[in-house]
Parts: sequence; structure tokens; C-alpha cells
Amino acid sequence: MKNTEIQALAANEIAERIVAEQGNLTKLKFAHTISPIENPNRIRETKRLIARLKTALAAK
Repeated sequence: MKNTEIQALAANEIAERIVAEQGNLTKLKFAHTISPIENPNRIRETKRLIARLKTALAAK
């Protein structure tokens, strides 16, 4: 998700997206712990997306 797409969202949509991405991150971590996932960089990308969303929410 690009920054322009994030900025176009309303504050409540950003908050919902943060919750969804945090759940996704938890699932990725569990899957990676059990057996290595195909692309472990997805964990890093998800963390960064959550950080971008939180920054955008704080700005609004």
C-alpha cells in the first residue's frame, strides 16, 4: 500500500487497517516459527506498513 493510498483513507479506516495488518503480522510470525515461510521479507514489509499507517493516523 502506497503512502498516497494511505493518506486518502479516513481516520477510522486507517485504524481498522492497522488492526487487520497486526493480525496478519501475528499469523505470519506464527507461520514462520512453525516452518519457514517462502518470503520472510513479508514480515518486514508488514511491520513497515503498520508503522506507516500509525504515522498517518497520528498526523490526522
